[in-house]
Amino acid sequence: MFGISFSELLLVGLVALLVLGPERLPGAARTAGLWIGRLKRSFNAIKQEVEREIGADEIRRQLHNEHILSLEQETRKILSPVQEPAKPVEPVAQNSIAPAPEAAPPAPTAPTEPAPTPVASPAPHDPTLPPRAP
Repeated sequence: MFGISFSELLLVGLVALLVLGPERLPGAARTAGLWIGRLKRSFNAIKQEVEREIGADEIRRQLHNEHILSLEQETRKILSPVQEPAKPVEPVAQNSIAPAPEAAPPAPTAPTEPAPTPVASPAPHDPTLPPRAP
């Protein structure tokens, strides 16, 4: 892990044996092992917490993106012109004079959002404008 070879470990062990002596070396090795184990567990706990936070951030980001996409789709539905299917034209007899059938007015629908404030609009016959939704 740290690039320590066997010969370096052997040298550290010999120095520890000389400094601590044969009576205190096993206790010191046990204590060092316990501290190393605690450090490993701490690092693993921190690593798992960071991974969990990164995963939570990613989930939040995905939810935010899905929310933005749904708002965009709703906006497109509202702003796109409503196209009604074309009604077939019935032939009228030449000699009969009958009043033309009148189309029933469309049923009012409840708006989902408040209507925008009207702005001075150009003339309705302006060919440069896109068709307006009803």
